[in-house]
Amino acid sequence: MFFILRQSRRAFTLIELLVVIAIIAILIALLVPAVQKVREAAARANCASNMKQVALATHSYHDTVKYLPRSFVNGYSAGGVSWSWITFTLPYLEQTALYNAINPQFNAIGNVTSPALNGPTANGTLAIATRLPLLRCPSDPDFATDPWTDRSDLGGTPVAMSNYKGVCGANWAWGSYPNTTAFGNNGLDAGDGWCYRTIGNNPAPAGKKVTLLSIIDGTSNTFLVGETLPSRDYWTSWCYGNHSTGTCAVPPQNWTSSGDWPNTYSFHSNHTSGLNFALADGSVRFVSNTIDLPTYRALGTIRGNEAVSVPN
Repeated sequence: MFFILRQSRRAFTLIELLVVIAIIAILIALLVPAVQKVREAAARANCASNMKQVALATHSYHDTVKYLPRSFVNGYSAGGVSWSWITFTLPYLEQTALYNAINPQFNAIGNVTSPALNGPTANGTLAIATRLPLLRCPSDPDFATDPWTDRSDLGGTPVAMSNYKGVCGANWAWGSYPNTTAFGNNGLDAGDGWCYRTIGNNPAPAGKKVTLLSIIDGTSNTFLVGETLPSRDYWTSWCYGNHSTGTCAVPPQNWTSSGDWPNTYSFHSNHTSGLNFALADGSVRFVSNTIDLPTYRALGTIRGNEAVSVPN
C-alpha cells in the first residue's frame, strides 16, 4: 500500500502581508516623484521648443519687413484696433488663414470672426478666442483652457491665452520694484526692451522700429520672449497689445494677486525652480528663479551697455 504525502500550503501571515504592502508603498513613493520629474522635464523641453518657434517667427518677420514685430494699442477695449506683436507673427507660425481673417491694420480685436480652422463649429467664433497650442506651456495647469473672459480691458470678451510675452525692458515706475533708467520710467509705453504695448503707434504714425542690429547689447545677451501664467496675470492673451509684454524690472515669479498689475506685469512659470526665456538670437535658456535682479534687468534691455550674460 502506498501513501501519498501532501504538503499543506501555508498562507501569508498578517505580518508578511503588511511587509509586502509596505514594500509596495515604498516603491510607489519612489516611483511617483521620478515619473513627475520626467514629465516636467518633457513639458519644459516642449515649452522651450514652443518659445524657439516663436522667436524664429519674429526673425522671419524681421527678414520680410526689416524690423521686429510691433504691438499697438488704439483703444483699451475690445472695440479698439489694438493688436499684439504676436498677431503679426501668425503667418510665420502656420496661422496665415487666421491672420488674414483678422486683418489687424483695420479691424478691432472684438469684431473679427474666426475662419473655420477647426471645422464648421468655428464659424461665428471670435478670432481672438482661437486656441493656439504653440503659445501654451504644457506645465501650466490651465494649458488646455481657452478662451477666458476675465481679461483686463476687454470687458468679458472671450479671448485665448498665451504663456509667452515679449520683454518690454526693465525701466519701470510702479509697484514694489521701480527701476528708473536713462531711457525714462514709462516701461509700458516707452520700454527699454525690444517691444512694449504701444511701440507701433508711439510716436505716430510710423511708430518705433527695432531691428536686430538695434540690439547693441548683443542678441545672445538680450531677452526676447519670456513665460507667464494667465492665472497670475489678468494682462495676458495672445492678441491684445496690452497683454503681450512684460517687464524684467519685477523679479521672476513675483505675485501677490492677479489684479496687481504693477507687480505682476512680468514673467512667471509653473516649472520647477525657474522659467524659460527666448533670447534675441533665437536660442532658449532656462533662468533660475533666484537670478540676481540687476543681471535679470540688464538682460531685459537692448542697449543698456551692461556686460552680462545669461547665467548657467
